[in-house]
Amino acid sequence: MTAEEVAQFFRTHPQFFDQHPELLESVFVPHPYGARAIPLAERQILALRDKVKLLEGKLGELIQFGEENDAIGEKVHRLSAALLGARDFAAAVQALNFHLREDFSVPHVALRVWDKALPGNAAEGAAVSGELRARVETMGAPLCGAAAANPFLAWFGDAKEHVRSIALVPLGPTKSFGLLALGSEDAQRFYAEMGTLYLRRIGELTAAALAARL
Repeated sequence: MTAEEVAQFFRTHPQFFDQHPELLESVFVPHPYGARAIPLAERQILALRDKVKLLEGKLGELIQFGEENDAIGEKVHRLSAALLGARDFAAAVQALNFHLREDFSVPHVALRVWDKALPGNAAEGAAVSGELRARVETMGAPLCGAAAANPFLAWFGDAKEHVRSIALVPLGPTKSFGLLALGSEDAQRFYAEMGTLYLRRIGELTAAALAARL
């Protein structure tokens, strides 16, 4: 009988050791972390302990992710409340910048809005080339990545020399009317493979708040 045939026998007869429990103490197998042999029952216990440790590690990760998501959700809620309470466009922009800086620790923020009448000489109404507008239109969702060679890097003015990673958040439910650019001095803060769920929500909140005040 081959080893595979023995393995197949135990797969098809899971009750075998229930019928012959004495074999669990008489069958010896190599210790997984040593050279000595141990009873099969002890080996099973060690295997179960390893599985428990693995599950505990995964549970710890899930708890950590859950706590992190709760914290981000609370920050988004505070931003939402601030945008809702803003009396005008300038106040909405001020609230946005404040919460991105203080709550989300984003040191550099650039906002541009086009095809809408902005109050006074709002910096957010600075001219945006047709090429950059077209890029925004094709995004469809927030994009993250390295700052080097990014065509929107210049929006950060003098701070562009310090920005290492960027998140670009298009504004508008269908046709984009602006872009929110977030810059970090940490090259790993905004990376291409990161999840963008909360960035998208921030973009939706920002777009709604600004459009309602223009």
